[in-house]
Amino acid sequence: MSKNILVTGGAGYIGSHTVLQLLLGGYKAVVVDNLDNSSAVAIKRVKELAGEYARNLVFHRMDLRDRPALEEIFDSNKFDAVIHFAGLKAVGESVQKPLMYYNNNLIGTITLLEVMAARGCKNLVFSSSATVYGWPKVVPCTEESPINAANPYGRTKLFIEEICRDVHRSDSEWKIILLRYFNPVGAHPSGHIGEDPRGIPNNLMPFIQQVAVGRQHALTVYGSDYSTKDGTGVRDYIHIIDLADGHVAALKKLADPSIGCEVYNLGTGRGTSVLEMVAAFEKASGKKIPLVMAGRRPGDAEVVYAATEKAERELNWKAKYTIEEMCRDQWNWASKNPYGYEGCAHQNNNNSAPH
Repeated sequence: MSKNILVTGGAGYIGSHTVLQLLLGGYKAVVVDNLDNSSAVAIKRVKELAGEYARNLVFHRMDLRDRPALEEIFDSNKFDAVIHFAGLKAVGESVQKPLMYYNNNLIGTITLLEVMAARGCKNLVFSSSATVYGWPKVVPCTEESPINAANPYGRTKLFIEEICRDVHRSDSEWKIILLRYFNPVGAHPSGHIGEDPRGIPNNLMPFIQQVAVGRQHALTVYGSDYSTKDGTGVRDYIHIIDLADGHVAALKKLADPSIGCEVYNLGTGRGTSVLEMVAAFEKASGKKIPLVMAGRRPGDAEVVYAATEKAERELNWKAKYTIEEMCRDQWNWASKNPYGYEGCAHQNNNNSAPH
């Protein structure tokens, strides 16, 4: 009997790739997503890529804060575990609209945990973030590094981690794995699913991609005077498929009787600068990416990358893909879907009313 997993936010970038890896691994997945920042097309394409396993995927459009709807889903399924991705995730927007972020991310999670507890499902993998490390004084960041988020989005991740620790302390039946992701990039090698941010992207890679397909004129590089090898910020970029496989590894780890509430970094353990990433993307795409050098952005750290030994040792997982492969797959997705999932609609409806 295959395990039945509830995936919140499963139509999003990380969620959709993880759902595909789950299906291919023989799991059943029930996806709930309010489609605020994602697309039903992603679910359709996951089904296409999953082939015969597509029958093990069920999708419900709903908001986690809708308790009756969530209870109904738990009443009609027996879940072995929950992978919780659902949440708003734009740092800049969170600074402008903190209450929206606290309402969506915290209340959604608390409702989920309450319904899980009431229905006796106490196995959780939570999508946390390297933003909980704030501006690290020492790199690489280990799971024991001090945590101090620098913006409301990061604080929602931090608060949810603390809530999970408290829930486990209050009831030792809970098994919770908190995954702190570094910078997910790339796309499924088929080019069929990938990242499709609404509006102007917040992250480097989708921005480079939009310049390459002609949706933006140039890439703005924030900060060229950092004390790094080329003056630009350094981050730990991880291929989305490696990240998705990390979730499958975490699910397997929940079967370990010794797991309580445990934290793992998911990254490559290597730092790549903005300019190195641009060069790798130019090579993969054959496109020149025009740059505009700008001042540092408030809240940006200089160098952040992961210590990955704990995940390698305890989850038996290691990132495999290189920066070159990340750029190759990102470009494959971008060139096939220059306007993301809703591409055809956008190009044909430029003069129609917004929907």
